[in-house]
Amino acid sequence: DLEELQELLMVNIENNKHLITGSVRAKVLKWGEDVSEFQPPPDYILMADCIYYEESLEPLLKTLKDLTGPNTCVLCCYEQRTVGKNPEIERKYFELLQRDFEVEKIPLDKHDEEYRSEDIHIMNIHRKQTVGP
Repeated sequence: DLEELQELLMVNIENNKHLITGSVRAKVLKWGEDVSEFQPPPDYILMADCIYYEESLEPLLKTLKDLTGPNTCVLCCYEQRTVGKNPEIERKYFELLQRDFEVEKIPLDKHDEEYRSEDIHIMNIHRKQTVGP
């Protein structure tokens, strides 16, 4: 995430370290830029509320493609917004995303009971498997 959120992310990691069985880290990442310091590809990428600005779609998709490996699981959570250009931006994002990724919607009954809502969506995203020659 951005620099100004790193401290909050560190607090969140510290408060949840008893739930972590592997390793976790939070680092600054600007979409569209080089991701080589994040290699090898992570096992998981958590995304929340990232698809509301049309100008950020291409850099976000480039970063996802560059950052993920064949076994990376991307969990994407977003609130569906119905005003202005938001529906068109959301449609375009998923259309572009599906060129390189498989997208599975997590059913509402699998969401946390306390926080579930009809307008909150969670997607499980994986890179499409490429077939060799």
